Amino acid sequence: LEAIRTRGTLVVATEGAWSPWTFHDESDQLVGFDVEVAAALAEKLGVKAEFVEGAWDGLFAGLDSGRYDIVCNGVEWTAERAETYDFTVPYGYIHTALAVRSDNTDITSFEDLAGRTTANSIASTYMTLAESYGAEVLGIDTLDETIQMLVAGRIDATLNADVSFYDYLNVHPEADFKIVALTDDASKVCIPVRKEADTASLLAALNEAIEELRADGTLAEISQRYFGADISTEG
Repeated sequence: LEAIRTRGTLVVATEGAWSPWTFHDESDQLVGFDVEVAAALAEKLGVKAEFVEGAWDGLFAGLDSGRYDIVCNGVEWTAERAETYDFTVPYGYIHTALAVRSDNTDITSFEDLAGRTTANSIASTYMTLAESYGAEVLGIDTLDETIQMLVAGRIDATLNADVSFYDYLNVHPEADFKIVALTDDASKVCIPVRKEADTASLLAALNEAIEELRADGTLAEISQRYFGADISTEG
C-alpha cells in the first residue's frame, strides 16, 4: 500500500470490452460499473486509478508479474481462484435469474420449469440448472437471441445472470419479459490481489473502502446507473 501511495496511482487491469462492467462509450471513454468502482476505491486510498486494458488471460498474468495492483473486471470468487489470489470482500452479487414473458403467470419458480422449454448457451451452468428442474433446453448462442425467442413465445422461459437481464432491461426498457425468481445463493464479485506479505495492507484498505462505499450508498448509486438495479448487496 505504501508503494501505491508513494506512486500516487492504483494500477487497475480491466478488459474494457464488456458492457456494462467495463467498456468504451460513444466518445471512446473507458466507462462502466467496474471502472467507476475502481476510481472510487482509488480515491478512498488517496490516489488516482490508472487503468490498463487487456484480454482476460493477460489481466491475471499482469497481476502475477506485479504490473498491475488489482484486477477490476467482474471477477467472481471461486475456491480455485482463491488458492492463487487473495480476494476482497464482495462489491457485487450475481444471482441466477428465471425470466418469462411479461404476460406469463404459469411460471413463478424454478420448480415450474418441469416439462417447459427454455433456451440457453450450450454447456452453460444455466442449461444444466434448467435441465435439473426438468426443462427441455434449446442451445442458443447469445442472450439477445434467447430474449427474442422468449418474447416471440417460442420458449417458455430462460435462465441467466440477473445482472445480464438488468442490463438488457436498462438498455431496452420496452422488452416484454420479467424476472420471476432468483436463486438463493449468489456468486460474489470481488477484487483479486496477489497473495504476498506486502499486499496485506492493500487488501485491508480495499476491504475498508468497499464497506464505506457500500454504507454511504455509492456502490448502489453506481450500480443503479449501469444495471438499473442494486447489485451491491446480497438480498
